Amino acid sequence: MSKQETYEFTPAEESADDAQAGWSAAPTVGEMQLDDRSALRRVAGLSTELEDVTEVEYRQLRLERVVLVGVWTEGTAVQAEASMAELAALAETAGSEVLDAMIQRRDRPDKSTYIGSGKADELRGIVLETGADTVICDGELSPAQLTALEKVVKVKVIDRTALILDIFAQHATSREGKAQVSLAQMEYMLPRLRGWGESMSRQAGGRAGSNGGVGLRGPGETKIETDRRRIRERMAKLRREIREMKTARDTKRAKRVSSGIPQVAIVGYTNAGKSSLMNALTDAGILVQDALFATLDPTTRKTALEDGREVVFTDTVGFVRHLPTQLVEAFRSTLEEVTGADLLLHVVDGSDPLPDQQIKAVREVITDVLRESGTPAPQELLVVNKIDALDPLDVTQLRGWLPEAEFVSARTGAGLDSLRDRLDRILGGLDVEVSVLLPYTRGDLLARIHADGRILESEHAEAGTLVRARVPQALAGQLVEFAHAGTSSNGSGPDEEI
Repeated sequence: MSKQETYEFTPAEESADDAQAGWSAAPTVGEMQLDDRSALRRVAGLSTELEDVTEVEYRQLRLERVVLVGVWTEGTAVQAEASMAELAALAETAGSEVLDAMIQRRDRPDKSTYIGSGKADELRGIVLETGADTVICDGELSPAQLTALEKVVKVKVIDRTALILDIFAQHATSREGKAQVSLAQMEYMLPRLRGWGESMSRQAGGRAGSNGGVGLRGPGETKIETDRRRIRERMAKLRREIREMKTARDTKRAKRVSSGIPQVAIVGYTNAGKSSLMNALTDAGILVQDALFATLDPTTRKTALEDGREVVFTDTVGFVRHLPTQLVEAFRSTLEEVTGADLLLHVVDGSDPLPDQQIKAVREVITDVLRESGTPAPQELLVVNKIDALDPLDVTQLRGWLPEAEFVSARTGAGLDSLRDRLDRILGGLDVEVSVLLPYTRGDLLARIHADGRILESEHAEAGTLVRARVPQALAGQLVEFAHAGTSSNGSGPDEEI
């Protein structure tokens, strides 16, 4: 037997070996989350679910081989095709294989089968030809439409809302995110619970039962009614938990606001590159994935700009056209991150064929959130991302259409210096100029001015330090008692004495 030998590597040697092998010594949180997400894959063809969907009392969402169906009621043909392309991207993000797609032009969706009886028969033929096991409709279907269409196509039918809810359920990681997704799913599922045959009239046992003799007579409770009651009880519990978590989130947000550090919320359409831009600006190391709704849990990071000013960036959940109402309500506490922001960094995917539709969808959701909270709209800065994927001519056209926007590539770093300079100017305009005499015992306030503001003049006197600086308004309020002969100005009106 050969003698075993033990080798000990110093940290420097290990780092050198790792670098030579192309390994990262310390993977980021985002990289680890991406590995976890990639470790779970759906395996097609192993489902033990009954083939005849009408024999199943309650069904789990099954997405394997799908056919897409859309009803084109308004807009141009380009917009209709873009909507179907987005639905295909949603289906692939959920783990499906898209086999075929069809669009029907009509004034409004059919009240019975969504696409009409003739197109439903045609859809059945496509399902048989492709071997699909699921049909996804590009819209929110009523329970009656779902049932009627399933009876024709003989496979499972889901709508756009259920698809988005499934993606959220896969990607939620935090306790709050999981609770919000569960609440949204239950709100969607409650009116769509179905039963067939005896399950509709099944009675509860005990005193609630019927024909059971003395003390056992009564109308009873059907199985579907029992499930509805349990879902309502679970929803009430989830709402209480979310309210408690919202209180903790509001406390953290209030602490950030009172610190006087400017708050910047990064908002935008899903997969526009918000997380990539956040990583480029703050080295946050959060999850980046070329998929829709990769980010569900908001991430907050503090960084310093070129002039040393500290800024807090918050990456938020992405938006999408026709975002389900259940999700907007459930994620309201998360979306409220935009209400306390000093600036909204609105990221737009420059490579999208319809960026104007992205901007419109995002602004509609933000307007609803701000209206509910009763807060004024923060200043908005448009940032067109992914310019590295565009032709120079397309970039020129976008610059003409969005003259006030910044054009960047979070992947290559192009335009980031210009964006940082713009942030310096915008956030600097939110500051207040103060002139104060700080006692030598209040070095903490002087340190705050250095960290959160910009010192214009500083002089040591017998009674303390004379400082003229531009600081956030919250910090200016704490400096009022140390006011010295000077002025305060926010740059947008007459000077005020502090």
